[in-house]
Parts: sequence; structure tokens; C-alpha cells
Amino acid sequence: MKAGLEALDILYLDDETLAEAKKTGDHENDGYVSFHEDSIGQRLLEGDTVVLTKTLDVKGSSLKATLGTVVKNIRLVADNIEQIEGKIEGQTIVILTKYLRKQN
Repeated sequence: MKAGLEALDILYLDDETLAEAKKTGDHENDGYVSFHEDSIGQRLLEGDTVVLTKTLDVKGSSLKATLGTVVKNIRLVADNIEQIEGKIEGQTIVILTKYLRKQN
């Protein structure tokens, strides 16, 4: 076992601190950590800009998010790596990562 993993076994971090620690990337070689990825496997990070790869109907709204819509400054959904939050036309919505492409 790696020395770093031993420390994680005995260390307690509250959820917010753990999420901040994971942003450093120091844990990327751990086999049990999953990341938010777009439709082509690029890693998504807080604040990234993404483009919709499919036209989506927004549940509970008359809003239709069309193919090619740019969503800036995304937020990652902490407990689900298949979802991000973003604003489209001023409305915050949850979007599945399989319908996104990271804009470089």
C-alpha cells in the first residue's frame, strides 16, 4: 500500500474539505476515485465551459436547451459524476455529462 493511501485511511475530512482536496489531483492514481467526464472522456472541472451535444428538454420548464448551446462556469454535482450544474438563459439546470463536450 502506498504511504499516501495509509494516511487517507486514518484521516477524517468533512465532505467540503474532501471535495477541495480532490481538486488538487493528488489522488488521481488511486484506483477507486472517479471523475466527471464529458461525452468523449475529457475530465471536467469546476468552472469549465462546455457545449451541449444534443438538444435537451428541461424538465419542469418550457426551456429547450439546443444543440451547440455554450454553458459557462459549470459546477460539478458532488454525489453524482454523471451530472453537472450550469445556467442556460439565466436558469440553473442539471445536465448529464454524456450530453456535453468540454470547450477548450
